[in-house]
Amino acid sequence: MKTETQNLYKVAIVGGTSLKGKELKEVLEERNFPTADIKLLDDDESLGQLERVQDEIAVVQRVARDQLRHMDFTFFASEEDFTRSNWKMAREAGSAIVDLSYALENEPNIPMCAPWIERELGQHTQFTLESSSIVIAHPAAVALALLLLRARKAGAIRTALATVFEPASERGRRGMDELHEQTINLLNFQTMPTSVFDVQVAFNMIDRYGPESTHTVEATERRICNHLRRLLGTHAAMPAVVLLQTPVFHAYTFSIYIELDKSVSTGDFAQALAGEHVQVARTPEDSPSNVNVAGRDEILVAVRADAMHANGIWLWAAVDNLRLAALTAADCATALAGVRPHGKVQ
Repeated sequence: MKTETQNLYKVAIVGGTSLKGKELKEVLEERNFPTADIKLLDDDESLGQLERVQDEIAVVQRVARDQLRHMDFTFFASEEDFTRSNWKMAREAGSAIVDLSYALENEPNIPMCAPWIERELGQHTQFTLESSSIVIAHPAAVALALLLLRARKAGAIRTALATVFEPASERGRRGMDELHEQTINLLNFQTMPTSVFDVQVAFNMIDRYGPESTHTVEATERRICNHLRRLLGTHAAMPAVVLLQTPVFHAYTFSIYIELDKSVSTGDFAQALAGEHVQVARTPEDSPSNVNVAGRDEILVAVRADAMHANGIWLWAAVDNLRLAALTAADCATALAGVRPHGKVQ
């Protein structure tokens, strides 16, 4: 148990029992983020649950002003609507805010942060002593941006197209449970639950949810494109992007076509992609998949030439969506901590 707290931060994770919240907690502990205490907060459905935090048992508590008082950092890993309803309470309590729900992406004076891309471009988000909130970039946008920026090293990009395959875990635990229950019920010839997607997702790939779903594929696609456009800026042209919902639990996968202005061998192209945060498959057994990318910090990529176009290259890529969101949030908090005063912990 920590006894010296003068240089440590007090942290709250709103949505502490969510998939993102649990992954974030693990990343903060693995990265030794300087915390004196991690408090788990959530909505009424999760109150009283027991979770392990820093080798101790913590009780999930309600989001309230008293719970947010004296917090140095509040991470919102909750649903968008829940974040919108509670983030100002954290701000008024004097806490720095890191938003993993994207609810604050259009709020004025709240920057979007993607440390992987900033390091690739040799840039960094400018923070001041008044900086108090930040939104993480969408993990699919981060992965696409990094691969496109690396691809430029092989040659000028003439055309880029990306199909993004979304996992059920992006809809949280309820999305995971519905996919699981749909699969079981279909195999047993029973009625499928559809409260999340309002359509059959099990054994199916779709480009839209049912009309009663509270989310839409189109809205997520627009978010990914908007984040990608902001990340690329003038450094690379925007690709054409389409998003599909897939019957898998975890990990984004990508089918990306890139046509250069000259012919480049797959070996040279792979060498341009390889580096920090990107691992290129060298054997068929290493080819990216939803299974082998789970828990990995890197984007896994396989490269092959197009059969019809001499300058065309195909990428098959995968990234753990929850892991990358948590890694981005932890890196954003570390950057924000550079302008936050130490010693607030009592």
